[in-house]
Amino acid sequence: MRVFSSAADLADAVGQDIGPGPWHPVEQARVDTFAAATGDDQWIHTDPARAAAGPFGGTIAHGYLTLSLLPLLVRDLYRFEGARMVVNYGLDKVRFPAPVPVGASVRLSAQVVSVAEAGGGVQVTARMTVESDRSAKPCCVAETVTRVFFS
Repeated sequence: MRVFSSAADLADAVGQDIGPGPWHPVEQARVDTFAAATGDDQWIHTDPARAAAGPFGGTIAHGYLTLSLLPLLVRDLYRFEGARMVVNYGLDKVRFPAPVPVGASVRLSAQVVSVAEAGGGVQVTARMTVESDRSAKPCCVAETVTRVFFS
């Protein structure tokens, strides 16, 4: 677990790899709940019988579900100590190079790409790489932009 307690700590981490974190399973119930919440109930995600004969040999997690797991996965890698507020500011680039089959597990590795002063805090860009235990290729690569306001 990496702890960042100042902008200087973050700046010192630029270019460093953090992780990987522990594995987290992606089960059909989570996929179904995500489908219900987003309205994306395409059969490749929600119909195990039909998906078994489809291109992936079974149901797969939504790419956006994989992306939405970042807050869960990142808390195993690092935290901001002494921050009065942390805000997700956006994403610069997101790709889904490989699917996540339902029943697979995923884990996260991160790298701090840049740190800059912004809006009374610091803006951190980090490259997040989510991998599956069932693929040699990552299943999600995203550059996240976070604003951190230390006390």
